[in-house]
Amino acid sequence: MINSGNTAFVLISAALVCLMTPGLAFFYGGLVRRKNTLSIMTQCFVSMGVVTAIWVVCGFSLVFGPDVHGLIGNLDYAFLNGVGMAPNSTYAPTIPFIVFFIFQVMFAVIAPALITGAFADRMNFKSYLILLVCWSFLVYIPVAHWVWGGGFLQQMGVKDFAGGLVIHLTAGIAAMPCVLFIGKRHIMPDEDQSPHNITYVALGAGLIWFGWFGFNGGSALAADGVAAMAFVNTGIAASIAMVTWLIISWRQEKSPSLIGMLTGAVAGLVLITPAAGYVQPWAAILIGIISSIVCYFAIQKRKTWGWDDALDVWGIHGVGGIAGSILVGVFAESQIGGFSGLIEGNTHQLIIQLFSVLLIAAYSYVVTYALLKVINAFAPVRVSKEVEIRGLDLSIYNEQAYKI
Repeated sequence: MINSGNTAFVLISAALVCLMTPGLAFFYGGLVRRKNTLSIMTQCFVSMGVVTAIWVVCGFSLVFGPDVHGLIGNLDYAFLNGVGMAPNSTYAPTIPFIVFFIFQVMFAVIAPALITGAFADRMNFKSYLILLVCWSFLVYIPVAHWVWGGGFLQQMGVKDFAGGLVIHLTAGIAAMPCVLFIGKRHIMPDEDQSPHNITYVALGAGLIWFGWFGFNGGSALAADGVAAMAFVNTGIAASIAMVTWLIISWRQEKSPSLIGMLTGAVAGLVLITPAAGYVQPWAAILIGIISSIVCYFAIQKRKTWGWDDALDVWGIHGVGGIAGSILVGVFAESQIGGFSGLIEGNTHQLIIQLFSVLLIAAYSYVVTYALLKVINAFAPVRVSKEVEIRGLDLSIYNEQAYKI
């Protein structure tokens, strides 16, 4: 039976998650140099079109179609065959199956868009489009099936409420081979490297935070107590993380920073994502504190290593996805999510979470690096030095973010 309340809730949640991709475009767009604003925003927005098309054709079916040897779904739902107004007993028992489809599409859209921050200012758009398609098929879709679609990790008992493993870990770890393969940006001696529009960053962060309530709350797929808990935990973790980051950065850098505060909030959102519907609010407070500590010092370590992860995708989404997914195995409580973690004496769940983190991280890294190597043989992944110095907006898109 279709529940109209649940249906409305998930539809609204899908719209909220959709808003996160434009929010990401503003967030990233404000952080880069002025001459590359449109480039990073275009890379984010184009994911909405390309990935949706992939999911209509076969992506959804490969994730949520009947399982094939624990590795991938079959093509029963290709071109949305059998995905209509009726519920689905496995994935959408109280909402139309088509509603579940559009909600999952929004998740798939933002995952590859997250990676763009790692190679900001220096990737060829044609090569990015090829990477977007190939990465969606070879990384996101298989991992989503393993964890959510009845694959071998789900069969083992791995838990990921809203995408700590499937979205943030895969995208955040994929940032590493991108940074290492593409190399550092060319910065002119007198060039200002600071974010060109902090108000864009604030606007983007606000839209991302707002949309994240649908990201986590909607993953309950029902307007019930679990959704309420996920919703509240999302707000708590982000807020506590923002304050914690402010304290740490103020102490370390001798001045408060709006960008630092907003980065902290995003880190808190990342870490609470895999655990949002499995933990109590007191655990969300601890997760918020842990998120800022772990991600802040990961970024500092990245700087000492000399990686040019332009917008710290690895430090926030990669390290955050790892930490949040592991903490599911620590703080999960049976009365909320139906399974327990370490605090209730279940070490097995923690071990499973650790295994999944290691496996998915290794898989995302290796496949992404291999894709970059193959793509670069046919279409140069990195733009020329001349294009990079002039700026990608004028050189590739023949457009400018600002006319003055």
